[in-house]
Amino acid sequence: MPFICTVIYADLSVKQIEKMIERIHLKREGVGLDVLENTKEPFIIVKEENNETIVKVPKDEPDAKLMLHAIMGKKAYINDGWKKEGDAVLGYTIKYVGKRGVVLRNGNTIKKLFLGKPKNNLIMLEERE
Repeated sequence: MPFICTVIYADLSVKQIEKMIERIHLKREGVGLDVLENTKEPFIIVKEENNETIVKVPKDEPDAKLMLHAIMGKKAYINDGWKKEGDAVLGYTIKYVGKRGVVLRNGNTIKKLFLGKPKNNLIMLEERE
């Protein structure tokens, strides 16, 4: 880079350089305040756009309380009543009744209810003499 600068300014004399420096130091007349007051603001303030989209997620409704208590043949004892295939329970339709469980459907929602492990709820009575 220094080589290029010396080539460009090589034809200037010392007097020409001194004249250029004098012109730089001369007081220049500026713009009046009345003109400046009417000019447009030179600085642009860029405001950030708020491009956030608020999406409300619907709260999950609590699942219907479905309790399978017993199965006998093609009937199931669900929520204190005997039901068969095709019957409705809390918005669900019974689609299948098997030996160990029941399949219910409500639109696209499918629920499977199964019988729990049998509990030993028998009371043994002993005979006294």
